[in-house]
Amino acid sequence: MTSEACAGLAPDGQPRVHALGGPPLHGILRASPEDFRVDEQLGFAPSGAGEHVMLHVEKRDANTGWVAARLADLAGVARRDVGFAGMKDRFAVTRQWFSVGLAGRPEPDWSALDEPGVRVLEAVRHNRKLRRGALSANRFELRVRDVTGDVQEFTARVDRLVRHGFPNLFGPQRFGREGGNLNAAQRLFDGTAGRVGREKRGLYLSAARSLLFNAVAGARIADGSWQQARDGEPLVLDGRRSFFVAEAGDAALPERLAALEIHPSGPLWGRGGDLGDSPAGVYERACLAPYAAWREGLERFGLEADRRALRARAVDLAWALDGDVLELAFELPAGCFATALLREVVASPPARDR
Repeated sequence: MTSEACAGLAPDGQPRVHALGGPPLHGILRASPEDFRVDEQLGFAPSGAGEHVMLHVEKRDANTGWVAARLADLAGVARRDVGFAGMKDRFAVTRQWFSVGLAGRPEPDWSALDEPGVRVLEAVRHNRKLRRGALSANRFELRVRDVTGDVQEFTARVDRLVRHGFPNLFGPQRFGREGGNLNAAQRLFDGTAGRVGREKRGLYLSAARSLLFNAVAGARIADGSWQQARDGEPLVLDGRRSFFVAEAGDAALPERLAALEIHPSGPLWGRGGDLGDSPAGVYERACLAPYAAWREGLERFGLEADRRALRARAVDLAWALDGDVLELAFELPAGCFATALLREVVASPPARDR
């Protein structure tokens, strides 16, 4: 399967739920990195002691993996000794945490990091390596320029989005430029990729899982069931990664779903991901029938099945329009894409099309 065949499963090709007929506003997002700011929220405080150093780093127009490599060079440690909780956008100004395992080595002068657009804001000791996913949320501040459209309708749709949530799609950055990560995943699965490092292999497999999730999510958006629970479907607790399968006839489910306390879910495919003969399992197999080789490939590479909420909600969403510049601020749970929220209310061309 080529990236062209997969293009419809990235958010720009998916149906919208709060923007039937198209978003009410149009504008330019990311005219500069300063227009897209992300502040990572760890959800815990570093311990203050231990052989690891937690670094709060601000980066501008820089890749997370590249920054990790520069920190490893400065500390004189292997790249594997540097941890971070999540990948952050490159074309943006982001603040995120890294850990560096020193294991008896002297701590370097972090201010000596001589890389344009990268600076260490804080350094504090911690007792363990920072692992992927070890964050609670991300705070976003976005600026959209040259805005035109129906502000009144925008206001109404933002209100609906806050009350009802939005589809928790994976953003286009997960799939790489022009679907490059998907093409690489295809080569992994058909055996033509050659030697691929662990980090890149993980990136490509993650893109493949995201593709399958978006396929199921898109079908649920199209048939209107993305906010409803199917029999046999695991339900995700809001703001958490834990899920449960509700008992049939649970009268409290509709109220909890409406209150955004729990969310329907879609598959992050891997071993043990099939929901069997339940209505939810039959539905997901039908959605993913064209991707049998991708499902088998993910299982063959050893990924274990997980679930992801089909719906997300924005916390403390605020916005202001000053002339033709729209500013938005909100917090999203870890793993949610700001672009999945924005696409419901503002249309912006991809940077490469400008």
